[in-house]
Amino acid sequence: MLVFVLGLSGNGLVLLTVWRGPRAKRRSADAYLGHLALADLAFVVTLPLWAAYTALRFHWPFGSALCKLSSYLVLLNMFASAFCLAGLSVERYLAVAHALPRAAGRPRAATLLALGGVWLLAGLLALPALLLRRTRPAAGAHPADGEAALHCDMDFSGVASSPAEEERWLAALSLATTALGFALPLLLMSLCYCAVGATVRRHFQQQPPPPPRARHEEGRQRRRLLRILVALVAVFAACWLPFHLLKSLYVLGWVGLVPLPCAWQELIPRLHPYATCLAYGNSCLNPFLYAFFDGRFRARARQLLGLRAPRRPPPASASSTLSGHTHKSEAPSLGTKV
Repeated sequence: MLVFVLGLSGNGLVLLTVWRGPRAKRRSADAYLGHLALADLAFVVTLPLWAAYTALRFHWPFGSALCKLSSYLVLLNMFASAFCLAGLSVERYLAVAHALPRAAGRPRAATLLALGGVWLLAGLLALPALLLRRTRPAAGAHPADGEAALHCDMDFSGVASSPAEEERWLAALSLATTALGFALPLLLMSLCYCAVGATVRRHFQQQPPPPPRARHEEGRQRRRLLRILVALVAVFAACWLPFHLLKSLYVLGWVGLVPLPCAWQELIPRLHPYATCLAYGNSCLNPFLYAFFDGRFRARARQLLGLRAPRRPPPASASSTLSGHTHKSEAPSLGTKV
């Protein structure tokens, strides 16, 4: 419920700030941030249902349709968020490495096409949750009325003819979800941001030696940019890695591919709820990590909330020394692009 409150308010503010801002000043990165917030928002609205499901000791009283839809939105958010972050990392790399000009008036057609591909691919990969999730009676009785509890769970009886085949389906879907929704996007983000860091480092090295005071300021700015890049990848990995690691170990041990000691078999179910909460918490951290690092976004958010009067933009001569070679073009400064 805490993730629901923070995620609903934070991602709602991101959407308002991004889409109510001037279209002429909207960047390609803003489109990724807006769609990332939309994916997180679609997910967090389902969290009260899962909170009630857990509080009722895993009894689902909301019907089969909401079971399917809620499960689908959880998986859709996981894929869409990872793909949006990966797309944002590619866009940041291109902006820094090739000094791409700012889109005029609206996000570039390539950005819109890429975002359409993100949602299409995420929607297709999340289809198993929509097709295979259903409510079914579970052993035991409901504590309130004595009726059999209903679980919202995957049911492979329609695609598998034996328990062994159901195990193979479960293992394949679980490992594919981890690979496509976490490992590959994280690898792409790491490569892109390492390339961005190397580009920033080369940029500083190629500049003529500045005065000592300016050298100290540039070094501080460089370290700040590199810290932000490390934080972007590290927080995503820290939130989702325990969940995917525990889930993969459990599934591999369950199907007999990885022999797990009894102590591990008892520990994994105990740790799983905490890993799940940490992974879900990423949906309310995204507005702070991927939007509030942007000074221009902070200014627009304060203006939207009535906390600060709009200010005139600084003159071009006051822009950062990080991108002196881009001042002659329409590209934003290197610091802004990162």
